[in-house]
Amino acid sequence: MEKVLSFFDQGGGLLWAILVVSVLMWTLILERYWFFYFQLPRLQAELLDYWRNRSASRHFCQQRLKEGLASQYFSQVLRGLKTVDILTQILPLLGLLGTVSGMIKVFEVINAFGAGNARGMAAGISEALITTMAGLITALSGLFFAANLESRARRAREKFTSQLTE
Repeated sequence: MEKVLSFFDQGGGLLWAILVVSVLMWTLILERYWFFYFQLPRLQAELLDYWRNRSASRHFCQQRLKEGLASQYFSQVLRGLKTVDILTQILPLLGLLGTVSGMIKVFEVINAFGAGNARGMAAGISEALITTMAGLITALSGLFFAANLESRARRAREKFTSQLTE
């Protein structure tokens, strides 16, 4: 635990912000996987059962019902995916902000003590590199899973639409 706190001290305050955004992103990603594996099949079965047990009415009413069911289904499937995308875009920017913050500290040390204070400059460089690394790694991992979830959503949408038209 001491090493983790030391790592966060070296990374500066923005590393904590990266941690918070990463935890939020991973919470949403895990919730979406939970939804796709456990809740989506039940939702799909309920909506298809409702569709198949509808009363035979005019074509116009059937089309509106189909559109309403598809809309309800799609809104559940796509819920939270845009937020995951936004968070994966914010993370590298937080890393870049940490880079700038660390380099400002390096320049402050150079301004105050000259280029001879290697220890002071190393702290700023360390902060810059750690926050950059943390922002990029978390964004890349989130980007992979966000793309996977969007692919699953697209396939689920196509499958549901084809089942409605059967």
